[in-house]
Amino acid sequence: MSDYHDDLRLAHVLADAADAATMDRFKALDLKVETKPDMTPVSEADKAAEELIRGHLQRARPRDAVLGEEFGSDGTGPRRWVIDPIDGTKNYVRGVPVWATLISLMVQGEGGYQPVVGVVSAPALGRRWWAAKDSGAYTGRSLTSATRLQVSRVGRISDASFAYSSLSGWEERGMLPGFLDLTRDCWRTRGYGDFWPYMMVAEGSVDICAEPELSLWDMAANVVIVEEAGGRFTGLDGVPGPHSGNAAASNGLLHDELLGYLQS
Repeated sequence: MSDYHDDLRLAHVLADAADAATMDRFKALDLKVETKPDMTPVSEADKAAEELIRGHLQRARPRDAVLGEEFGSDGTGPRRWVIDPIDGTKNYVRGVPVWATLISLMVQGEGGYQPVVGVVSAPALGRRWWAAKDSGAYTGRSLTSATRLQVSRVGRISDASFAYSSLSGWEERGMLPGFLDLTRDCWRTRGYGDFWPYMMVAEGSVDICAEPELSLWDMAANVVIVEEAGGRFTGLDGVPGPHSGNAAASNGLLHDELLGYLQS
């Protein structure tokens, strides 16, 4: 294992705590939901899960900085935890089980902060995925009960399964023609959305995926999992990592071709 083994174990503890909190309120008839200034929903469960994770980190890693979707940035330094308490809040509030808590540790290096630990926990699906830099990516119920992840070996777009979130985002950015060309040339397309396509790329069940607009907390945990499974994760500009404000992930073999469609 890498030097981040203890951090990965802590991330699992954080995910366990968040899972308990989010599942306790999932499908609750009295769940409180508000609208944020960007017109996206936030539930009481989003806030409670992030507060819970922050509390654990304050006790276990008091010197580390934290960035979360609901409560912003706290602290400075070379290590920063990035939290999305519920990725897929719209699904969560409608009772759709496709949502997850995303937890990542990012460490400052030559190219800025880069993800070195990632945990994606989807308790309503009964699934969890994780990775630490240079240690491989895994899925399972625990660190001791896991299966190693490996991306697919599909080498042609015509044989590829492509996952995406929606059409509207591509249209709003004037990128719909290239996107539609890609969907026509692929073997199969499905609009899974949120964290799930990236996990399926890491598992090898989907070959390529992309989203036109994302925040750091949407991507940080996914990056290290996809890369440790043997795939590539970049922005639509081809820059590796989660800093481009959008994302393209693949098994690696199809990545340049994927970007070619979406940049056209």
